[in-house]
Amino acid sequence: MRKFLKIIAILLITLLALFPFYILSLLAFTPSSMNFAKELILLPKGYIENFGAAWEKAKMGRSILNSLIITLGAVTVIVSFASMAGYAIARVKNKVNRLIFYLMLGCMMIPGIINTVPLYTLMIKIGGINTHWAMILVCAANALPFSVFLYTGFIRGLPLNIEEAAIIDGCTKIGSFWRIVFPILKPVTSAIIIINGLNIWNNYAQAVFFLQKQSMRTIPLAISMFYQQYGAKWHLMAAAAMIGLAPAVVIFIIFQKYFIKGITAGSVKG
Repeated sequence: MRKFLKIIAILLITLLALFPFYILSLLAFTPSSMNFAKELILLPKGYIENFGAAWEKAKMGRSILNSLIITLGAVTVIVSFASMAGYAIARVKNKVNRLIFYLMLGCMMIPGIINTVPLYTLMIKIGGINTHWAMILVCAANALPFSVFLYTGFIRGLPLNIEEAAIIDGCTKIGSFWRIVFPILKPVTSAIIIINGLNIWNNYAQAVFFLQKQSMRTIPLAISMFYQQYGAKWHLMAAAAMIGLAPAVVIFIIFQKYFIKGITAGSVKG
């Protein structure tokens, strides 16, 4: 009986999580001439013209390219620097590294939106407004503390003998990290890519300040501006949202088998 109740609970939670996507698909694949308030519509009608109209009016092609550049650039910076920092903190045990680790934990408690105003002032001074590189650095800086925390916990659980053997064979510390340790970090790296990649892909709070030109808009900005320009055309907005959602779903499917393993290993061992 208990097992049956658990299955029912899991099914209810799953249906509750999928319900917004069900409504989104209904809107995206239904003609704008159909009124949900007057007609009972339970299944998508297969109307794909909404996607073409949304792509053209919201300029989704350019927005997807901007989101890809920023997300891939920021994730590359995060993985590169967080993995090296986590390795140094986990393997070199001294007061300085311990202090840095605790500072990282403290930074995790500070919402990124709090830094927006001073960051905006800084970006004006260095010419970072409406540039990809500035947005990449902002997103990477916000995500580094949590990523360092996960990498540190995961690396602490790895045996030292794999690195010592490489060093005995003539490999340097840096060489042993990139050749021996980093490939073993695939589970936690996948988790970090998924968590930070999705957050950066959906970032609106910083993007609305730092990316003001139309040619620099990311997907969340494009959908927001689409609403402001064309009003509450929910069918087109739903289609635009599904277009922006597709790349994130693909990335999650690719890395999802490592996701839970990386999160649990990195947090428990930390």
